[in-house]
Amino acid sequence: MPKESIGSVDVGHVGQPAPAVPFQGPTDAPATLATFRGRPLLVNLWATWCAPCVREMPTLDDLAKREGARFRTIVVSQDMGGRKDVTAYFAKEKFHTLQPYLDKDGVLAAALGVQNLPTTILYDAHGKELWRVTGAMDWTGDRAKKLIDGALNPPGKG
Repeated sequence: MPKESIGSVDVGHVGQPAPAVPFQGPTDAPATLATFRGRPLLVNLWATWCAPCVREMPTLDDLAKREGARFRTIVVSQDMGGRKDVTAYFAKEKFHTLQPYLDKDGVLAAALGVQNLPTTILYDAHGKELWRVTGAMDWTGDRAKKLIDGALNPPGKG
């Protein structure tokens, strides 16, 4: 992933609770971010038509596979075409760990105040925001590792 595609980190929402708005789970059942409370959660908002999103998705899949015991990673598509577009993309890419969540009407994105894709938000186990990254990132790289480790293992804890 080229250096110019590295996203910017925003800590302006630290401590804000995850919104309780519904989106679609992988089986079309309703889901909310509260569904995942109990362990940290990395939420990525993306779309199949977003080139930076598509570039970072394989690194998110690798991260989800590697770090699945420590935190959950979900990817929530903003595609208006819904399941059809996302299913075709997932079938083509053959992801090992990621599951396709949908926010076709943009309700979750609006509740989070997300205006640009991709945007990735890390929540603690209690559903409080730790940071967000706007723009693509290599989620298998050193910068992502430092961001995640710094948030989940702050100095003086543990």
